[in-house]
Amino acid sequence: MIALIIAIAITVIAATLIIKRYQPHTVLLLSGLTLFAATALFFPEQSVIFRKTDPTGWTGFDIFEHIHGIMSYRLAGLGLIIMAAGGFAKYMDHIGATNAMVDISIKPLSRIHAPYLVLAIGYAVGQVLNIFIPSAAGLAMLLLVTLYPTLVRLGVSKAAAAAMIGTTSVLDLGPASGTANLAANTANIDVAIFFTQYQIPLAVFIIPTICVLTYFSAKYFDSRDGHVVVASHSAPVGTMDPEPVTQSAPGFYALLPILPLTMILIFSKLFIAHIEISVVTAMIMGALLGLFCEMIRLRHDLREVFKGFMVFFKGMGTMFSGIISLIICAEFFAGGLKAIGAIDFMIVTAESAGFGLVGMMFVACILVAVTAILTGSGNAAFFSFANLAPQLTASSSAGAVSLLLPLQFTAGIARSLSPVSGVIIAVSEVAGCSPIDIVKRTAIPLGGALIVLFTYNVLFLSAS
Repeated sequence: MIALIIAIAITVIAATLIIKRYQPHTVLLLSGLTLFAATALFFPEQSVIFRKTDPTGWTGFDIFEHIHGIMSYRLAGLGLIIMAAGGFAKYMDHIGATNAMVDISIKPLSRIHAPYLVLAIGYAVGQVLNIFIPSAAGLAMLLLVTLYPTLVRLGVSKAAAAAMIGTTSVLDLGPASGTANLAANTANIDVAIFFTQYQIPLAVFIIPTICVLTYFSAKYFDSRDGHVVVASHSAPVGTMDPEPVTQSAPGFYALLPILPLTMILIFSKLFIAHIEISVVTAMIMGALLGLFCEMIRLRHDLREVFKGFMVFFKGMGTMFSGIISLIICAEFFAGGLKAIGAIDFMIVTAESAGFGLVGMMFVACILVAVTAILTGSGNAAFFSFANLAPQLTASSSAGAVSLLLPLQFTAGIARSLSPVSGVIIAVSEVAGCSPIDIVKRTAIPLGGALIVLFTYNVLFLSAS
């Protein structure tokens, strides 16, 4: 009971600090350190939980050795995957390949003269683009300078267009997504399998749901606000200029961001099983192909082309400082909760209360959703709870993926329900309205998405 009180107190303090906009990395790291220290001081018999098979010789040092172990393990595996994907995405932005892909993808939408239908389809297009552009804020910026003007010219209100763009990355689909890689890694399955066999079947139900609800909710809110649908050929006020690139990229550059995912899926257990390409290998090959294309296109200035490739490595560094370090700190915090016995207590309590796996799924998803809404970060919410999934599902035949999948999707969906998330703030500034106004518009489509998500996973768990 004392251990539980300590765990609850530290967790509440950590949550309060994160809500107050304290740096989540530092909060989680210090919270984990406090939990481990409390375990070593008051419950020394449990200290073996966080000691390695080859301890340092003193429990105090073993705690810090545990951080070393997490860093070594994560950086060599999942961390390198996420960093390579981040570096590739940044380099594709730098050479204009991402812009080329977005331009080609949304061009057909401008030919449809049904504003709210284009709005609904625009979500689906954006969600597909998210597979190749894993950054929610980055994708939103691109769509704000490309799709947003098209929607407003067709007659959709600025708020409706901005709200839709704010939802385009809620599912974090694909092998380039940091949360998808962490989920697959935690469930001990290949990320291509996680994407094709778990994410896509669920996304097939969620994406149409969001499309339909976006169509009707946008019409309702626009009508309520007195918006009149009038097509215009002038650029809307509030659009943003795209990030400058040296030259406009050729059309075929649109294929470059697609290449790594294509290779990952083809050379995997899904198709050509005797050849397997990892995410890191595919991202390196894709980035180098982009470099070779730039060397040919800008052969008159190879010095700048060579210098520009540093964007790939800088992108990797950015992913470490932002996402990988957060994963390490969150895992250390989760390890502290395990060491002090809080997780075992939760499992026993849930089982004795008759919750079962379905009940634990609802509780865990609610915790993730609340965390994401309050902090504005889907990553912080998911990373904080993901590593608990294997232990929570240990007695179930469904496996850890049965909990990781709804947790991952819940974190992404809840992020776009938060008025303090970066993507919502960005789209609200362009539309000239408050983040609360945008969240009101995203609530109906994303609420429907959560209902479909929970229904699907209850059926999936029941079948298992």
